[in-house]
Amino acid sequence: MSASVTSPKIVQSNQGNFLDTPQLATGVTRFWLIRHALVEQNARMSLYGTLDVPLCPDSLIAQRPMYEALAARLPRKARWLISPLSRTRCTAEAIQDAGYGPAELKVEPALIEQNLGEWQGMAHQELPDHLHLAPHPFWSVAASECPPKGESMIDVCARVGRGLDRLAETYAGQDMIAVSHGGAIRAALAHALRIHAETALHFSIQNLSLTILERLEEGWRVVTVNELPGI
Repeated sequence: MSASVTSPKIVQSNQGNFLDTPQLATGVTRFWLIRHALVEQNARMSLYGTLDVPLCPDSLIAQRPMYEALAARLPRKARWLISPLSRTRCTAEAIQDAGYGPAELKVEPALIEQNLGEWQGMAHQELPDHLHLAPHPFWSVAASECPPKGESMIDVCARVGRGLDRLAETYAGQDMIAVSHGGAIRAALAHALRIHAETALHFSIQNLSLTILERLEEGWRVVTVNELPGI
């Protein structure tokens, strides 16, 4: 008589982590990354990087429905984070005023935009004369281009990655709403997906868009990218 062979049972370790319903599970370390609102027209004429430029007042009024949609979309029990620049604070306050309600805003330096150093304030058309590398098709500079007294996008990815890991550990199991910048959110995606900064710059991150990242035991997961509120 031959002995029967029983196939080993396959245990799927991430069985409980599938997104099968629209409702996201509670108790997960989750980042709700929002790019700040549109800055005023004169500021958009030049490279503003980490310069503290104001938001466009007309857009704040015209895009009120987007702020209301964000206020309804975001989790009620969450920690709010902003970068050191006023455009993120003003955007966060506009979302709270649009129906979310007041919440403390904690400044997180790791979430600031790419520092373009001596090129900040320069008109866009003047930049090509100062570049050492061809610019990225979807960013002002190549990922490895480091402006004088500034930082490259590779540097930004490292900075943001360290910040996300630290925040994920500090606020494990909690929701974090972070109003940040286009470059920093692309850097967060590079960290989560373990891709090169040059590749991450191909992501579109529009003003007021929402990107959701989760830090699970198995690793990082991207839930949504560039989700536009109310669209």
